[in-house]
Amino acid sequence: MKHVVLITGGTSGIGLGLAEAFMKKGAAVAVCGRSRTALKLFSQAHPDALAIQADVTNPEARRAMLDAVAARFGRLDILVNNAGTFVERDFTTADATRDLDEEVALNLTAPMQLTAEVLARWPTPSAIVFVTSGYALVSPTRAPTYGAVKAGLHGFADGLRGQLGPSGTHVLELLPPLVDTPMNAKVEGKKMSPAEVAAVTLEALERRRPMALPGPTKQLPLLLRLAPGSIKRMVAAT
Repeated sequence: MKHVVLITGGTSGIGLGLAEAFMKKGAAVAVCGRSRTALKLFSQAHPDALAIQADVTNPEARRAMLDAVAARFGRLDILVNNAGTFVERDFTTADATRDLDEEVALNLTAPMQLTAEVLARWPTPSAIVFVTSGYALVSPTRAPTYGAVKAGLHGFADGLRGQLGPSGTHVLELLPPLVDTPMNAKVEGKKMSPAEVAAVTLEALERRRPMALPGPTKQLPLLLRLAPGSIKRMVAAT
């Protein structure tokens, strides 16, 4: 029986890479996004998938999204909490907290709320995936609130793993490195493709690993133990 997968922010970047990887494996896929144009393009390219316009920070939109998944597929096996945003903030300036509530809501609160709502409907899903970042372990100097919310999501995934493990639900955290996505279009440096990140993620799901560590992030936990000061200075400066 094929899995039913819901991916938030699934019309571009890592989310799109994951959607396409799951579909190649035969999964039934639903994605959500806020852009009508992006959703239309996704549907044209993937007519068998379900594309839902939804702002995951809005409780009514989340409820309608899960209603749509239930109506189309009858169940949900894998939730991928991918939607997020990267905001640079300089707390030495006067407008450092502009739109901070929106950033925290999208990157941290919404994944927690959506996870709870999914579990209320489907108590024993096969897996719940959280897309965090290497910055969950080392916060970037240019975006300290991004590091904070990703670290919070990292902690939530870790605690949730302990709660859901006895029922068989696999909790996976994906910590991608710099990825070739629209969000990183202006960022210089070597980038992984979304397809490469997706391949590592699906392998981690199959092997029931706690973390998917694509590319450079694979060595990050070990390096933080061996040379924490040097690695923190290097990563924080990126």
